Amino acid sequence: MVVAAAFLVGSLLLEPVRVESTSMEPTLRAGDHLLVDERAYWRAAPRRGDLVVFDHSGSRLVKRVAAVAGDTVGIEDGVLTVNGRPVTEPSIDRRTFDGLYYGPAHVPDGTVFVLGDNRRHSVDSRQFGPVPVGQVRGRVLLRWWPHPRAP
Repeated sequence: MVVAAAFLVGSLLLEPVRVESTSMEPTLRAGDHLLVDERAYWRAAPRRGDLVVFDHSGSRLVKRVAAVAGDTVGIEDGVLTVNGRPVTEPSIDRRTFDGLYYGPAHVPDGTVFVLGDNRRHSVDSRQFGPVPVGQVRGRVLLRWWPHPRAP
């Protein structure tokens, strides 16, 4: 049974990933187990709002795509803006980061700008810059442990 499940996951190019930090709270918590679709970006680029897994400095990170190539991204008093327009973020409690400012910054071709949902406690594109699309391993499909739910 375990061998069959491992074969199925491997043949569908689904990668199990464990969340290691609190940077995506409340959406994801440290210790959550995810399934990542490694085929998601073979033919299409990441889109705003996608939860992605990517490699950075020898670590595998999970963040949300806030902006894509060609966009201008900023944060004004805790409100994410893309191309000068405020973005509605249902998973974010803006009251937890009033007074937070960033940018504006242009997102170069071939990259995405990623942010953690827990903005005050996330190391993300604000510190290390946009992520090359080639470093994105895949899109989070679901959290399967401790309780299944869509991300």
